Amino acid sequence: MPPPQGFRYEEHADGTVVITHRHRPAGTLRGGRAGRFLAEIAAGDPQLVMARWTGNYRHGNERTARGHPRNRR
Repeated sequence: MPPPQGFRYEEHADGTVVITHRHRPAGTLRGGRAGRFLAEIAAGDPQLVMARWTGNYRHGNERTARGHPRNRR
C-alpha cells in the first residue's frame, strides 16, 4: 500500500491547525489537540500522521469489502 499523499497543514497565530487534503479542508484542530498534533508531526512521517488524524487513510480491507454481498452490484 503506498503512503498517503496530498496532505498539508497550516498553523495559525491563534493556535489553530487546519489540515487540508488535496486543497480541501479535512480537519481543524484547536487547543491541546493542536499541540499534540504538532508534536506528533515533528516526531514522525507528516503525511501518515495527518492521514491518521483526519481519518482519511486506507484500512486495508477495501478489496475484501468489495466482495461483500451488500456491496455487490
